[in-house]
Amino acid sequence: MMIIQSPKKSPRKNQAKSPEKVAKRAKPPPPPFFAPKNAGPSSAIPSSSPAFATPAHPLRPFQPPAPAKAAVLPIILPPATLRPLAFRTFTKKHSLTLTSSALQELATFIGRHCGSGWREEGLAEKVLEEVARAWKNCNGGVIVEGTSPELKDILKTLEGNMSGGKILTGPRGGLSRQNSLMLEPTDDADNSNTRLGLRPATTLTRDDSQASFGMSAMDFDEEPDDEGVRDVRRWLKVISAFDQPRYTYNVAKKHFERITSKPSLLPSASHKTEAFRNRYNVIHQRLLRNEAFQTSAVTSARSSALRRGASSMQSHKITPVANLLGRHGTNHMLLGMLVILPTGNLAISDLTGTIALDLSHAVAIPEDSAWFTPGMIVLVDGIYEEEEESVGRGLSGSSGVGGTIGGRFQGFFIGQPPCEKRRVTLGISGLDGGADHTVGGGFGWVDFLGVGSERAVGSRMRKLEQRLLRQPALANPDSPGRGRVVIVGELNLDQPRSLQALKKILSLYATDPEGSTPMAFVLAGNFTTHAVMARGGSGGSIEYKEFFDALASTLADFPMLLTTATFVFVPGDNDGWVSAFSGGAAVPLPRKPVPDLFTSRIRRVFAAANAEAGLSSADGKGGEAIWTSNPSRLSLFGPNHEIVLFRDDMSARLRRSSVRLKSKASTTATADTDADANANTNANRPPGEDAMDLDPPPSPPSPSDQNQKNQTSDEPPPPYDTLVARKLVKTILDQGHLAPFRPAVRPLHWDHAAALHLYPLPTALALVDPSAPPFCLTYEGCHVVNPGAVLVAGRRGVARWVEYPVGRQGRVRECTF
Repeated sequence: MMIIQSPKKSPRKNQAKSPEKVAKRAKPPPPPFFAPKNAGPSSAIPSSSPAFATPAHPLRPFQPPAPAKAAVLPIILPPATLRPLAFRTFTKKHSLTLTSSALQELATFIGRHCGSGWREEGLAEKVLEEVARAWKNCNGGVIVEGTSPELKDILKTLEGNMSGGKILTGPRGGLSRQNSLMLEPTDDADNSNTRLGLRPATTLTRDDSQASFGMSAMDFDEEPDDEGVRDVRRWLKVISAFDQPRYTYNVAKKHFERITSKPSLLPSASHKTEAFRNRYNVIHQRLLRNEAFQTSAVTSARSSALRRGASSMQSHKITPVANLLGRHGTNHMLLGMLVILPTGNLAISDLTGTIALDLSHAVAIPEDSAWFTPGMIVLVDGIYEEEEESVGRGLSGSSGVGGTIGGRFQGFFIGQPPCEKRRVTLGISGLDGGADHTVGGGFGWVDFLGVGSERAVGSRMRKLEQRLLRQPALANPDSPGRGRVVIVGELNLDQPRSLQALKKILSLYATDPEGSTPMAFVLAGNFTTHAVMARGGSGGSIEYKEFFDALASTLADFPMLLTTATFVFVPGDNDGWVSAFSGGAAVPLPRKPVPDLFTSRIRRVFAAANAEAGLSSADGKGGEAIWTSNPSRLSLFGPNHEIVLFRDDMSARLRRSSVRLKSKASTTATADTDADANANTNANRPPGEDAMDLDPPPSPPSPSDQNQKNQTSDEPPPPYDTLVARKLVKTILDQGHLAPFRPAVRPLHWDHAAALHLYPLPTALALVDPSAPPFCLTYEGCHVVNPGAVLVAGRRGVARWVEYPVGRQGRVRECTF
C-alpha cells in the first residue's frame, strides 16, 4: 500500500493568494456544487493592497443614522398647576378620578419629559390622553392610584416612546391609537422593538390583554363564520356561586374592589362583620344617588318662607344612630338593619350603633307593599326619645351593651330602600349602549361575573346579539325562536307523576323545527320530597341515585333536545350531600351542586346522544348537562343578559318571620271611632260647658270627583296572587340580596356572601318558590319569574312551567298529561 503525500506549499505561493482565502485560512471555502443555490453575487471589495493581505468586509445595506433626541430642559411642575388639565382629560372625557398621589406622579413625569413646552405646545394634554386610554385598556378601575403598579408600567412604557417631549407614532415602535396595550413586533430581527417599546420579557400578547376584560374565555369575534359560533347557545355561560368573582365596596374610593384572598368555608368571625358592612355600604351608596336623597344647593340657599312653601321638594337626610344622642324629641330618618335584642325587643342597627325601635304606630310606605323581617336593611322615619321617657314603657334596650345607645326610636313610617335600575348602575343608556350614551360614571368597568365588563365588551356584544338572535326572529316571526330558556319548577323525582309531567313538557319542545328549539332547560330541586339521605332505613344514597337513573331514562327519549340544548340542574335543601346532616332544614347559602356520584348516568346519556349525532360537548356543538350551585347565574352575550337561578321557599319564610305593622285602614277606623265618641260626648255635655274643637264636616264631593270615583270603583282590584307576587318581588329587589334574613333563619357562607347580592340588578331572576303563586313580573327593568312546582296542587294531571324568551316577557304555561 503506497501513501502519497501532497507536496508542501511554499510560503511565497501562500502570499500570492487572494485576501478572501487568507481571511478564511482555518476553514477553506466549500466546492461550487456545495454552495447554496440562492446565494447572491459576492459583495467582496478587492483589497487595496493584496500583497499585505488586507481583509475584505461585505457591504451592508445603508442605514440612516438614528435621529438624535431633542434635549428637553426638565422643570418642576406643581400638581396644582396641572390639576385643571388633568381634570378635563381624566374626569370630563374619560370618567376617571385622579388621586393626589397620581396627580403628583403625572406632574413629575410631564415636568421631566415635556419641559417648559407642556402648556404652549400641548405636550401635556397628549401625554394625559395616552395615559388615560392605557389605564382604561388595562381595566385599572375608575380611580387612578399613584401607587398602583399599572400606572408605573404605563409611564415607564411611555417614557421609551417619547422624544423631545412628543410621543412617537409610526410603524417603528410608536404608540398605536387603536389599542395602547395591544403589542405587535416590528420587522427587526430580534423583535425587541415592539409598538410600546417593551422588552420581550415584559410584552403582553393579545390573549393577555383581552383576559382583563374576560374576552379570552369567550373567543369574541364580531364576524363569526363558524356554524358553531353562530349558535346562540355558544354565548351562554353558567357561572357557579363559588366561581363568581368576589367584590367589596370601598367607601373611601367609592368603587368596588376585587377580593384576592382565597375563600374558606370556615373563616374567622371577623368575616361575618365584613359581610354585613359590605351589604350596608352597597345599599347606602345606592340610596345616596337616589334623587330623593340628593341635597340641592339652590334649595338650601332659599329663604325659610320659600322652603316652607316647597317643603315637598326637600330632600331626605339619613342620620347615623350614634348621632341621636342628645337630640331628644327631634325627627330623623334612619337606615339600618332590623335586629332583635337579647331582651327580645326589636331594634335597628347601623355601622355606628344600635337603638331600640318601637313600630307599634308605624305604617309601611307604600302600604302593604313589602315584608319587613329581622335581617333586612330598612328606612325608618320617626322621633328619638331619651331614656327617661322610654323606661316607663319598657322599651329601652340595654344601654351601652353591644353598642346599644340609651332611649328608643319611635318609628312612624317604614319602607324599603328603593332599588336602582341596571342601566343606571352600569352607567349606560340608549339602544346601542355606546360611550356617547352614558348616565354618570357608574360601575361599567367592573366585571361582576368574570365575562367582561359592560364598558369593555357590552356594545360589541349587543351588535352580535342583534345579528344572531334578533334579526332571525324578525325575519321569521312565526318560528318559536332559539333564544328561549325553559324553567321547570320543583321536580320531585320520588313522585312518578313528576317524570310523566317532565316527559310531556319535553315532548312539546321536541316537535319544534330544527334550529328553533330552546337553548337551555333549567330543572330545579328539591329532587326528592324529603331529605332521603337523612332518613336512615329508607334507602339513603342508593335510593337517591335510583331517582336520577329514572330521570336519565326519561331524558334519553329526546335525543334531539340533548344534542341542541344545555340542561342546568339547580339543587334544593333536600338534596345531597348537605341534607345528610341538615335533615331538610335551611342549609347555608350558597350550596354546592349534587355530587357526580349520583348523576353519572345522566352524563352518559348526554355523551351517547352527542356521539350518535357526531357531535361533542367539548367544542360547544353538542348538548351538555351542568350541575351548578344554588344560587347560580346564566350569562348570555357577556354582560348583556344576566339570569339569576335561585331555589328557595322565600315567600313562606317571609310570612313566618315578618313584623306586623299597623295598616292605614285600621288607623282610619280608629280615627272614625274617636270622632263618634267625641260627638257623643259633646251631645251629652252639661249646660254651660264649652264644646270641644272638632274638625269641620267634609264638604260634599263635586260631580267630577263623584264620576271619577265611580270610574275607579268600576275597575276590579288585582287578584290576590298578583298582589302577593308584587310584594315578594319588591322585597327581594329592594333589598338587593337573596337572603335578607337573620343568620339563625338563613345561614350564609360569609366568604361567599357576595354571590347573593343582586347588584347590579340582573336582567332576569328565576325564583323557584313553590310556596308562592306562579308569576312573571317586571320591576325596575328586572324580569322576575316563578314557575312554582311542576305538579299543580289540587289539579290532577296538570303540569306547569315558565318559558322565558331572553330579553322579553316570560309566560306561565300549562299542559295536561
